[in-house]
Amino acid sequence: MALIDSYRNTFVNKQKELSTLSSSKAKEQIKLSDFNKKINSASDAIHRTKIASIILSKQREITRHQNSIADTNKKIADLESKMVKKQKEIFDYQIKIDKEQALIDKKQKADTDKKQKEHQRNVNFINETLTHHSTLHTTIIDEIQQLKKIPEKITILFLASNPIDQLQLRLDEEARAIAEMIRKTKHRDSIKLESYWALQTIDLLQALNEHDPTIVHFSGHGSDNDEIVFQTKDGNAKLVSKEAIVQTMMSSSDNIRLVFFNTCYSQNQAEAVAEFVEATIGMSTSIGDDAARIFSSQFYSSIGFGHSVGKAFQQAKAFVMLEGISEESTPQLFIKTGLKAEEIILVHPSKK
Repeated sequence: MALIDSYRNTFVNKQKELSTLSSSKAKEQIKLSDFNKKINSASDAIHRTKIASIILSKQREITRHQNSIADTNKKIADLESKMVKKQKEIFDYQIKIDKEQALIDKKQKADTDKKQKEHQRNVNFINETLTHHSTLHTTIIDEIQQLKKIPEKITILFLASNPIDQLQLRLDEEARAIAEMIRKTKHRDSIKLESYWALQTIDLLQALNEHDPTIVHFSGHGSDNDEIVFQTKDGNAKLVSKEAIVQTMMSSSDNIRLVFFNTCYSQNQAEAVAEFVEATIGMSTSIGDDAARIFSSQFYSSIGFGHSVGKAFQQAKAFVMLEGISEESTPQLFIKTGLKAEEIILVHPSKK
């Protein structure tokens, strides 16, 4: 088993352990509610009677339940402590996964560079042959044109934020689904997927400048005040305004052609950013984990087959419907003025 697979398995197991702790905490909280109800019931009984023995009995019952509440609160505190520790372990394994993935990507890049050099040597050889065999000129030119039909490379920058003080989203499943769907496409070698996890504001411009992406994909939480949720250093939520996102995209949009906001209530951000890039996608309201994962993975699958942004968007909506999820109308597509969605193709054969 590859090291990254081991890390991922451990990561998933620790998430399951965290879920079990959370479930146990919920059960203890239900017990607290039951004890309080019993105390209230005993108190009511005391107020309704003047019989000393009954009063004494109910008072003992109240004391017993109060002791049980104290014990339960202690259990809850212990569970919460374990949950914090488990969240830290999950975070540490995510860092290990990211580092291992970076090593894998580096090796893949080296392999790609080697293939490109081999390809260039082949082209040079063909050109030399042309000078000595003019009679074969037409045939060899056709072969060269076939060699040149290698789809140009694009980069998808996947930016994920899942603060510990927010409802936990299955962003790792979304990233995995996107990667798997891209690997099955016709032009999979033309798409490079880069990811940033636990996204902080300090990471955004660094990531944009470092990877010079064609597509920027935000995955995580959004607010109904047109904000995107980033993370602080301690893993808590940090709200970033629509205006800040628009300014960032405007200042970095030279090579960005699509911005995908896979976050709740992101329609306004997408519409504003569409003034500076060819196409944007945002959500008109909240969107569930399954719908977000299914829509985005199919969208990039269609892009990887060389389809236009318009067709990819419609196929992604169709896949959501095929899965029986009634959220196909939540994603919204915005196109820069003067362009048409059906004419925007992000992956296509290299220009001559």
